[in-house]
Amino acid sequence: MAVQERGVRTRRGLVLAAALEIDRAGYEGATLTRICAAASVSMGALTFHFPSKAALADAVQEEGRALAQRLVGRILESPEPTLRAVADLTVGLAGLLEEDVVVRSAARLARERPQQPDRWVQVWLPAVCDLLERARRAGGGDMVAHPGAVVALVGYLLTGAEAQMRAGCVSGGGRVAQQVADIWRFVLDGVAAHSA
Repeated sequence: MAVQERGVRTRRGLVLAAALEIDRAGYEGATLTRICAAASVSMGALTFHFPSKAALADAVQEEGRALAQRLVGRILESPEPTLRAVADLTVGLAGLLEEDVVVRSAARLARERPQQPDRWVQVWLPAVCDLLERARRAGGGDMVAHPGAVVALVGYLLTGAEAQMRAGCVSGGGRVAQQVADIWRFVLDGVAAHSA
Protein backbone atom coordinates (compact mmCIF):
# COMPACT_ATOMS: atom_id res chain seq x y z
CA MET A 1 0.00 0.00 0.00
CA ALA A 2 2.83 2.42 0.85
CA VAL A 3 4.45 1.76 -2.54
CA GLN A 4 1.16 2.53 -4.28
CA GLU A 5 0.70 5.78 -2.30
CA ARG A 6 4.28 6.81 -3.11
CA GLY A 7 3.57 6.14 -6.80
CA VAL A 8 0.46 8.34 -6.67
CA ARG A 9 2.43 11.13 -4.95
CA THR A 10 5.23 10.84 -7.51
CA ARG A 11 2.77 11.00 -10.39
CA ARG A 12 1.02 14.05 -8.89
CA GLY A 13 4.38 15.72 -8.30
CA LEU A 14 5.39 15.12 -11.91
CA VAL A 15 2.13 16.55 -13.24
CA LEU A 16 2.55 19.68 -11.09
CA ALA A 17 6.23 20.07 -12.04
CA ALA A 18 5.31 19.66 -15.71
CA ALA A 19 2.52 22.22 -15.38
CA LEU A 20 4.92 24.72 -13.81
CA GLU A 21 7.51 24.13 -16.54
CA ILE A 22 4.95 24.31 -19.35
CA ASP A 23 3.45 27.46 -17.86
CA ARG A 24 6.92 29.02 -17.82
CA ALA A 25 8.42 27.74 -21.07
CA GLY A 26 5.60 26.31 -23.18
CA TYR A 27 5.35 22.78 -24.51
CA GLU A 28 8.34 23.00 -26.85
CA GLY A 29 10.51 24.79 -24.29
CA ALA A 30 9.70 22.46 -21.40
CA THR A 31 12.36 19.82 -20.80
CA LEU A 32 12.03 16.52 -19.02
CA THR A 33 15.32 17.23 -17.22
CA ARG A 34 13.92 20.40 -15.62
CA ILE A 35 10.65 18.64 -14.81
CA CYS A 36 12.55 15.82 -13.08
CA ALA A 37 14.62 18.34 -11.12
CA ALA A 38 11.52 20.28 -10.04
CA ALA A 39 9.77 17.08 -8.95
CA SER A 40 12.95 15.71 -7.30
CA VAL A 41 12.73 12.43 -9.21
CA SER A 42 14.99 10.56 -11.58
CA MET A 43 14.42 10.31 -15.31
CA GLY A 44 13.68 6.62 -14.74
CA ALA A 45 10.87 7.50 -12.32
CA LEU A 46 9.43 9.96 -14.82
CA THR A 47 9.48 7.46 -17.69
CA PHE A 48 7.99 4.78 -15.44
CA HIS A 49 4.89 6.96 -15.03
CA PHE A 50 4.97 8.77 -18.39
CA PRO A 51 6.70 7.13 -21.35
CA SER A 52 7.01 10.42 -23.24
CA LYS A 53 6.76 14.18 -22.93
CA ALA A 54 3.49 13.99 -24.86
CA ALA A 55 2.04 11.53 -22.33
CA LEU A 56 3.03 13.88 -19.49
CA ALA A 57 1.44 16.83 -21.32
CA ASP A 58 -1.72 14.74 -21.82
CA ALA A 59 -1.83 14.14 -18.05
CA VAL A 60 -1.50 17.89 -17.40
CA GLN A 61 -4.34 18.58 -19.82
CA GLU A 62 -6.55 15.92 -18.26
CA GLU A 63 -5.92 17.22 -14.74
CA GLY A 64 -6.63 20.81 -15.86
CA ARG A 65 -9.76 19.65 -17.62
CA ALA A 66 -10.98 17.82 -14.51
CA LEU A 67 -10.46 20.91 -12.33
CA ALA A 68 -12.35 23.12 -14.79
CA GLN A 69 -15.07 20.49 -15.25
CA ARG A 70 -15.90 20.66 -11.53
CA LEU A 71 -16.59 24.38 -11.88
CA VAL A 72 -18.65 23.81 -15.03
CA GLY A 73 -20.72 21.18 -13.21
CA ARG A 74 -21.49 23.56 -10.34
CA ILE A 75 -22.57 26.32 -12.73
CA LEU A 76 -24.76 23.94 -14.75
CA GLU A 77 -26.58 23.01 -11.54
CA SER A 78 -27.56 26.66 -11.13
CA PRO A 79 -31.32 26.96 -10.67
CA GLU A 80 -31.50 29.99 -12.96
CA PRO A 81 -30.29 29.25 -16.51
CA THR A 82 -29.64 32.84 -17.43
CA LEU A 83 -27.01 34.82 -19.23
CA ARG A 84 -25.76 35.57 -15.72
CA ALA A 85 -24.77 31.91 -15.38
CA VAL A 86 -22.65 32.25 -18.54
CA ALA A 87 -20.99 35.28 -16.96
CA ASP A 88 -20.40 33.36 -13.72
CA LEU A 89 -18.85 30.51 -15.67
CA THR A 90 -16.54 32.87 -17.56
CA VAL A 91 -15.44 34.63 -14.37
CA GLY A 92 -14.92 31.29 -12.62
CA LEU A 93 -12.80 29.95 -15.46
CA ALA A 94 -10.75 33.16 -15.53
CA GLY A 95 -10.21 32.69 -11.79
CA LEU A 96 -9.02 29.12 -12.32
CA LEU A 97 -6.64 30.30 -15.05
CA GLU A 98 -5.33 32.91 -12.66
CA GLU A 99 -4.98 30.70 -9.59
CA ASP A 100 -4.19 27.20 -10.83
CA VAL A 101 -1.04 26.48 -12.82
CA VAL A 102 -2.39 23.11 -14.00
CA VAL A 103 -5.48 24.74 -15.51
CA ARG A 104 -3.39 27.53 -17.03
CA SER A 105 -0.98 24.99 -18.53
CA ALA A 106 -3.86 22.90 -19.88
CA ALA A 107 -5.18 25.97 -21.71
CA ARG A 108 -1.71 26.74 -23.06
CA LEU A 109 -1.21 23.15 -24.22
CA ALA A 110 -4.53 23.30 -26.09
CA ARG A 111 -3.09 26.15 -28.17
CA GLU A 112 0.43 24.81 -28.54
CA ARG A 113 -0.53 21.26 -29.51
CA PRO A 114 -3.07 21.86 -32.27
CA GLN A 115 -2.87 18.27 -33.48
CA GLN A 116 -4.50 17.21 -30.20
CA PRO A 117 -8.21 17.72 -29.52
CA ASP A 118 -8.79 21.11 -27.85
CA ARG A 119 -9.62 19.74 -24.43
CA TRP A 120 -9.73 23.22 -22.87
CA VAL A 121 -12.45 24.63 -25.12
CA GLN A 122 -14.41 21.39 -24.91
CA VAL A 123 -14.66 21.85 -21.13
CA TRP A 124 -16.62 25.09 -21.34
CA LEU A 125 -18.07 25.40 -24.87
CA PRO A 126 -20.85 22.79 -24.51
CA ALA A 127 -21.81 24.27 -21.13
CA VAL A 128 -22.01 27.80 -22.56
CA CYS A 129 -24.16 26.57 -25.45
CA ASP A 130 -26.42 24.67 -23.04
CA LEU A 131 -26.82 27.68 -20.74
CA LEU A 132 -27.58 29.96 -23.70
CA GLU A 133 -30.22 27.57 -25.01
CA ARG A 134 -31.82 27.31 -21.57
CA ALA A 135 -31.73 31.11 -21.20
CA ARG A 136 -33.28 31.56 -24.65
CA ARG A 137 -36.13 29.22 -23.76
CA ALA A 138 -36.63 31.12 -20.50
CA GLY A 139 -36.76 34.49 -22.34
CA GLY A 140 -33.21 35.57 -21.57
CA GLY A 141 -33.03 38.85 -23.48
CA ASP A 142 -31.51 40.22 -26.68
CA MET A 143 -28.01 38.75 -26.33
CA VAL A 144 -29.36 35.22 -26.28
CA ALA A 145 -30.80 35.90 -29.75
CA HIS A 146 -27.15 35.95 -30.87
CA PRO A 147 -25.62 32.93 -29.14
CA GLY A 148 -22.65 32.86 -31.51
CA ALA A 149 -21.68 36.34 -30.37
CA VAL A 150 -21.92 35.33 -26.71
CA VAL A 151 -19.80 32.21 -27.33
CA ALA A 152 -17.23 34.40 -29.11
CA LEU A 153 -17.30 36.86 -26.19
CA VAL A 154 -16.58 34.05 -23.71
CA GLY A 155 -13.73 32.79 -25.90
CA TYR A 156 -12.21 36.24 -26.26
CA LEU A 157 -12.54 36.97 -22.56
CA LEU A 158 -10.83 33.71 -21.55
CA THR A 159 -8.08 34.09 -24.15
CA GLY A 160 -7.59 37.72 -23.12
CA ALA A 161 -7.55 36.82 -19.44
CA GLU A 162 -4.83 34.24 -20.02
CA ALA A 163 -2.83 36.67 -22.16
CA GLN A 164 -3.11 39.40 -19.49
CA MET A 165 -1.82 37.01 -16.83
CA ARG A 166 1.09 35.87 -18.98
CA ALA A 167 2.04 39.44 -19.85
CA GLY A 168 1.60 40.67 -16.27
CA CYS A 169 -0.62 43.48 -17.52
CA VAL A 170 -3.33 43.49 -14.88
CA SER A 171 -4.22 47.15 -14.49
CA GLY A 172 -4.48 48.77 -11.10
CA GLY A 173 -2.91 45.82 -9.31
CA GLY A 174 -6.22 43.98 -9.54
CA ARG A 175 -7.04 40.46 -10.50
CA VAL A 176 -7.82 39.28 -13.99
CA ALA A 177 -10.96 37.46 -12.83
CA GLN A 178 -12.22 40.72 -11.34
CA GLN A 179 -11.59 42.49 -14.64
CA VAL A 180 -13.60 39.79 -16.44
CA ALA A 181 -16.39 40.24 -13.87
CA ASP A 182 -16.35 44.00 -14.49
CA ILE A 183 -16.58 43.46 -18.25
CA TRP A 184 -19.54 41.10 -17.80
CA ARG A 185 -21.25 43.60 -15.48
CA PHE A 186 -20.86 46.24 -18.20
CA VAL A 187 -22.21 43.84 -20.85
CA LEU A 188 -25.16 42.72 -18.73
CA ASP A 189 -26.04 46.29 -17.74
CA GLY A 190 -25.86 47.27 -21.42
CA VAL A 191 -28.22 44.45 -22.36
CA ALA A 192 -30.65 45.47 -19.62
CA ALA A 193 -30.55 49.12 -20.75
CA HIS A 194 -31.03 48.09 -24.38
CA SER A 195 -33.98 45.84 -23.49
CA ALA A 196 -35.74 48.52 -21.44
